[in-house]
Amino acid sequence: MQNPPQRRASPWLSRRDEDAMAKLWVKFQRSFRRRPVRFFTLLALYLAAGSLVFLHAGFTGEPRVAGSQRSPGAGEGLGLPYLGGTRLSRGFQEVAVGRRRGHWFKGMAKEPAERSRVGDHSAVRSRAPKGRGGREKEEDRARYIGCYVDNTRSRTLRGVSFFDYKKMTVFRCQDNCAERGYLYAGLEFGAECYCGHKVQAPNASESECNMECKGERSSTCGGANRLSIYRLELAQESARRYGSAIFRGCFRQPDNVSIALPASQPMPNMSVDKCVDFCTEKEFPLSVLAGTVCRCGFPTTLFPLHEREDEQLCAQRCAGEEFESCGTTEFLLVYQTQVQDNRCMDRRFLPTRSRQLVALASFPGAGNTWARHLIELATGFYTGSYYFDGSLYNKGFKGERDHWRSGRTICIKTHESGQKEIEAFDSAILLIRNPYKSLMAEFNRKFAGHLGYAAHAHWRGKEWPEFVANYAPWWATHTLDWLRFGRKVLVVHFEDLKQDLFTQLKRMVGLLGITACEDRLLCVEGQKDGNFKRSGLRKLEYDPYTPEMRKMISGYIRTVDAALKLRNLSGVPDDYYPR
Repeated sequence: MQNPPQRRASPWLSRRDEDAMAKLWVKFQRSFRRRPVRFFTLLALYLAAGSLVFLHAGFTGEPRVAGSQRSPGAGEGLGLPYLGGTRLSRGFQEVAVGRRRGHWFKGMAKEPAERSRVGDHSAVRSRAPKGRGGREKEEDRARYIGCYVDNTRSRTLRGVSFFDYKKMTVFRCQDNCAERGYLYAGLEFGAECYCGHKVQAPNASESECNMECKGERSSTCGGANRLSIYRLELAQESARRYGSAIFRGCFRQPDNVSIALPASQPMPNMSVDKCVDFCTEKEFPLSVLAGTVCRCGFPTTLFPLHEREDEQLCAQRCAGEEFESCGTTEFLLVYQTQVQDNRCMDRRFLPTRSRQLVALASFPGAGNTWARHLIELATGFYTGSYYFDGSLYNKGFKGERDHWRSGRTICIKTHESGQKEIEAFDSAILLIRNPYKSLMAEFNRKFAGHLGYAAHAHWRGKEWPEFVANYAPWWATHTLDWLRFGRKVLVVHFEDLKQDLFTQLKRMVGLLGITACEDRLLCVEGQKDGNFKRSGLRKLEYDPYTPEMRKMISGYIRTVDAALKLRNLSGVPDDYYPR
């Protein structure tokens, strides 16, 4: 009988080890045979799931989430100052219509028939079409002016257009047009939104604007080739955009016009486009139209752009464009070009170590980063921070890496409110903002960073109520602690800083011990937004605050208001709601 073949013994492994390795190898081979099947099965499931998500997003768009704020009184319900709107979804695409339009001509007398044709609305009744939602009726946000004819050959509103065949609302269309600086918003076919600076079509019957909005069946959004048009009362006049330029207003000609506006060019066929292009080529931030002469320059003490005149005084028709105004020899129309004013862009650390520590104190979400940007431009020195934020450092806040006691920065950002932390500073600028807006801004930052927006699930979930319950009391105690323990505290309200930047920033620079250069402050006014401003296009279309939240916050507002007045300071601004 033949003996079975003998295994060659390994000099390193015993027979038991060899058997174990053989079993392991068999298992590996079996797993390898099955793995392709598992892999391709999982891949197919993943692709199928991804396709479903993609298709769903294409039909429904992004979830609606919170955003930046607009002017008080623009909210709904009880008047809470918050904003609405959404980021553009896949089904809500922006399409540019027409070319850049300048400031429209509106000063010449018109016959009644011509008024109806070109859209002069001085005598148009201010009412809404029957069936509009209650929140759209006669608000400060917009004023309904009527139903107008529209067609693809000659658009009634020649700005930009938006489409959302799933979620369009009157509120949403108005906010998106106002955000881009347009004065009129129109809705058509229940889902199309058009923006413009001038209405250029005859009126239609109100009964023709009767289509329900796709996203809000209780409101109407125009009709077939018919626009329901609103005048956006809250569109910031100083931020009206005309292509690449920003309209600044109508101003009286300065005394030394050739010194204030050193570059000039006669233009017999004057238009806004031509003057803006000329000044852009000459690398000036201001383009000034004076009848048939185009002038260029910088904002200076000779021409500070602080005393605006009635725009009717500048309403002289442009020779090269019938729908634009070009100003006169006495009253000038001013536009800001895309040329950057570099007079205030240089920044550095303090040349010698400062012995005084100045705090830039605020509750989170009160605009501290924006205030730092303004201070750095106004003084030319970096600001520091009690913390370290790498994203801020990467955006140009070079003092972010320094220890807050280094003495190399002009002031120190802090959100601290304890007695020990407050008494570590020699003086402070205390920045206070409306708590409703501060809480929403900080909630966005907490869940999505400096420029992001918290997801819809966070607002609707438990995170938002818990956040308000914890942070709302802190808003009050933060201010009260700084008023009690702070040394030499300068109170600045965020709302006042936005409304009158030149005056408020001059106060802040004065506390920092630096003589304010007015030309540099005027430069800051033209560069005020910086890199940390949310776009504002993703906003809540509902009030995130419950009645219980509002009742609690109103108590904190009254407490802070009383504490400010006790120190002979003005109370909280009027737009804090409720008082």
